[in-house]
Amino acid sequence: MDDSNCNTKVVLRPKFGKYDVYATKVVVQPWRGEHHVYGIFIVPDKYKESPFFVLTVKGAGSYCEKPFGTLQEVDGIFAEPGTHLIRDYIRTRTAFKLILQGMYKQLKDPQSWKLTYPRNIARKLTPG
Repeated sequence: MDDSNCNTKVVLRPKFGKYDVYATKVVVQPWRGEHHVYGIFIVPDKYKESPFFVLTVKGAGSYCEKPFGTLQEVDGIFAEPGTHLIRDYIRTRTAFKLILQGMYKQLKDPQSWKLTYPRNIARKLTPG
């Protein structure tokens, strides 16, 4: 696999080495406009250098994403030493569609939001 290309199907394949992290907090307020439907994830620092990860939200699908900065505090959640926070969004229209399909409770469940990192890439980038 070319490390710079993200193939969602390959990364999510059961036998592919990967690291999953579920959301610590989810905000679902699409009526407030863009950027009000997101999950907050606590991620070990060794994954900071990963060229991509996959966001999976039950009902909404899986999206290949490139890291876009790391945070130490979001919405009152603080990263512990050796970790950082990722805030990742889904489209407002996708959230509305899920809510209209009766999936609001599922969308608000942190266990419905998952980031998947390819483990072999993080290992290659970790010194030692």
